Amino acid sequence: MTDTPARLLNLLSLLQTPREWPGSELAERLRVSPRTIRRDIDRLRELGYPVEASRGSVGGYRLVAGAAMPPLLLDDEEAVAIAVGLRAGAGHAIEGVDEASVRALAKLEQVLPSRLRHRVSVLQNATMPLTRGDGSTIDPQTLTVMAAAVTGRERLRFAYRAGDGAESRRQVEPYRLVSTGWRWYLVAYDLEREAWRTFRVDRVSEPFPTGARFTPRELPAGDVAEFLTSSIQRRQPELAVEVTFAAPAEFVAARLPATFGRPEPTGEHSCRLRTVLADSLEWVALRLALVDCEFTAHAPPQLVAYLGDLGHRLTRAAAPPPGRPARGDAKE
Repeated sequence: MTDTPARLLNLLSLLQTPREWPGSELAERLRVSPRTIRRDIDRLRELGYPVEASRGSVGGYRLVAGAAMPPLLLDDEEAVAIAVGLRAGAGHAIEGVDEASVRALAKLEQVLPSRLRHRVSVLQNATMPLTRGDGSTIDPQTLTVMAAAVTGRERLRFAYRAGDGAESRRQVEPYRLVSTGWRWYLVAYDLEREAWRTFRVDRVSEPFPTGARFTPRELPAGDVAEFLTSSIQRRQPELAVEVTFAAPAEFVAARLPATFGRPEPTGEHSCRLRTVLADSLEWVALRLALVDCEFTAHAPPQLVAYLGDLGHRLTRAAAPPPGRPARGDAKE
């Protein structure tokens, strides 16, 4: 193999297999001399790939963890598996899958061959992930287009549907994509309205990069998380929540989102949560119910009433059909 770049790529692909390769076997695989293999190993090291050599008469090479993450070569199956996983997480705003994951997805899909892109779409369409919250889902292609526009500092056009159903066309300078753990938001400067705005990504459709570059403006709040939080709170009434739980504070805290704050212990097996939330009533009620312990809601009144109605609906839903005894009532 006389094509040095192609040989280096093939050598790198072999070394990324988790095993040690004798120099003689690498030379045989690539049809070159052991001396050429040693030179190629040196070239890979110069490019930042941490290749470790073992001593001995035969000698061997393997790729090890280094100080920085070098570029990786993926085969077809690996690329499809990563793309499907990133799409599933990004499309449903799973907690912990943040902007960095979306950037990785955008980079991967940019270089995926069409045959692999089709396989990714087929696999995703054939599966149904378990969603949470209000079940809002996002087309992963929407996220990747927006992430690329943020990274490339490229103006973006899209159709937007507001909370009241009003539809509009927007042209923005995208600043940052932010995941709150159950929704994705785009923070951007709206060119027509000449103001900073936040957009729920599940309400965005037909995103289109215009090709026009821009210099990022300074965000008013200075911190994107602070700006997003204040923006959400302005649009949605706050809920002053007070709840007592029949469980230790550590147990409850581990089962609630961090945005709910930490409950205060009131005893060895009880605690109280006082917090202000800018979330929907339905979402707060659902999260409280998922703590999996007895609790009592004290405020606000609308939350207390909603939990009462929800409890009645769930009780009716669990009632046995007419003529069938309830579980535990059947006689042996």
